[in-house]
Amino acid sequence: MADQGDEEAEGLENVSDPVESETASPPAIMPDNEDAPSDRRRPKWLVPVIVAVAVVVLIVAGLVGWRVMESRQHDAALDSCNRAVKTLQEKTGSARMASYREAAGVNAGQVKDASTVLAMARSVKNAEGLKQPTIQCKASMSTDDLNTEAGKAKKLDSKYEAVAKAAKAVLASRDAKTLEDAKAALDGKKDEASKLLGDSDGRVADNATRDSLKQAIDKAGQIKDGKAKAYQDAASALQAAIDQVNASMQAKSQADQQAAAQAAQQQDTTQRQPSYRPSGNHGRYQPAQAPAPSSPHQGGSLNIQDYPNLWEQLQKGDGGPAIDNQGNCIANCYGWTGSN
Repeated sequence: MADQGDEEAEGLENVSDPVESETASPPAIMPDNEDAPSDRRRPKWLVPVIVAVAVVVLIVAGLVGWRVMESRQHDAALDSCNRAVKTLQEKTGSARMASYREAAGVNAGQVKDASTVLAMARSVKNAEGLKQPTIQCKASMSTDDLNTEAGKAKKLDSKYEAVAKAAKAVLASRDAKTLEDAKAALDGKKDEASKLLGDSDGRVADNATRDSLKQAIDKAGQIKDGKAKAYQDAASALQAAIDQVNASMQAKSQADQQAAAQAAQQQDTTQRQPSYRPSGNHGRYQPAQAPAPSSPHQGGSLNIQDYPNLWEQLQKGDGGPAIDNQGNCIANCYGWTGSN
């Protein structure tokens, strides 16, 4: 019984505890907004200001972003334009343009394949002539203008790429024909030189010229170069050697003719010398007496006064005929046929 009473007493104590806790700390009552302190109130203009500031920030951020994007687009357009112009300049530099003009000046008769000349003409026409492009890219230009110039440069670059390809084909075909012609010309010159070498044996004034010709022929036969200039130089060397041999042959021919003329003249002079016989009275040679004058002197007698130089001629032993004033021979008339 005592235990049961204790349990009931303990239960009553537990029931009374919540009541005591509630009475110890009563709940606080919050006042209405009208009764709140004045320093905690929000002004009515604060929200519109915040909204306006946010809008301004958004606008400024948008403008800044747009300017940044526009600047990036402009830089990209400028870079693209510069790269396009640089690529075009590689195909239209001074050296390249000179090569294009050289190829454009080649005609169908100078190439091995005439179709290359036609292709070159078409490519030049498509490029609207061979002229230096004037496309420029400046930072002061707008993005649209830069893009336009870049497009022009790329289009023109494509056209000049075709020109470069056609020019290369023309020049290669021309060089092939030049090489072929140079080989043929050298072969012909070697044949000419070989024939002259045989024909000139013993007929030159200086045999060293024939030795030089033979050396040039041997050297020309050893050329195996792939460029026309080597064959052209060999042909020029052969021609120079040929000219020297021909000049030496002509010199010998002229010398032989002069020697023959001198021998003939000497023989003729020997045959024309007069004969003399010694004189018994004066101990010296006297001209032989001719059988008779070719034309008798008129009157039948000789008048010494008509021949003032006759006695002097006879005293000197002059071997020539004595001719009177009328053209008649009166002494030493042997072999004389008349004044004419």
